[in-house]
Parts: sequence; C-alpha cells; structure tokens
Amino acid sequence: MTIRGLSVAVAVRDRHRSADWYRRTLGWEIFDDEPEHWTTVGDRSGKFRLHLCELGGRTGKKPPRSEVGNTGILLVTDEPFRRLCARLRRRGVRFSMPPKQLPWGWLAKFRDPDGNEFWLQPA
Repeated sequence: MTIRGLSVAVAVRDRHRSADWYRRTLGWEIFDDEPEHWTTVGDRSGKFRLHLCELGGRTGKKPPRSEVGNTGILLVTDEPFRRLCARLRRRGVRFSMPPKQLPWGWLAKFRDPDGNEFWLQPA
C-alpha cells in the first residue's frame, strides 16, 4: 500500500491574502475556494496542496497563538537550491533561516505572512 500526502492545513488570518502571497512568491496555483472557511494552493502539478484555513471564518480575527508558527512542513525542490532561494528573496520571501549548508545537506526556512514556518531543501 502507498500512502502520500495531498493537503496540509495551515492557519491563516486572511486566506485570500495568503493565497495571493503563495501565488505571487512561490508561483503556486489556487485550486479550491470554499466560501466560508478555506482555500487550497499548491504547485502546478496539484499533487500537494496547502489548505489555507482561515481561523474564525472571517477576515481580521486574530488566530490563537497556538495555531500559528512552526508547522514542520518540508518542501523540496529540483531547482538549483541557492538560485531558487535568491529568486524567492527577490519576490519578498522572508527567510527565518537563510540557505545554509549543514553537515547533512542544504536547508532554508521561511515564513508566510501569518508567521507559519516552512523548511525548504533540495530533493
């Protein structure tokens, strides 16, 4: 049996603003937009999506502190790693940990506008 991830929920304050950020900065697509609560975004393949979950169901409500932060979501890329990180920085991505070579390989961490942290490394 093969099990693979399709969608991961990420808490956001304003899902439309967040979806636009993922589209502009990461080049992702917007796939679904459920009127009351969530929007999904992901790479063009659609094999993996983030479920942007708007807490409280309305724009402007501050999410609980425990819902936002280090998500532990790892993203991988086949592109040249440092070149991709430089392009993301030019697009406005704020790295909480700039690209760094560690004993086991390269890693960078960045945050979305709501403070959710993502890990990025070469595939």
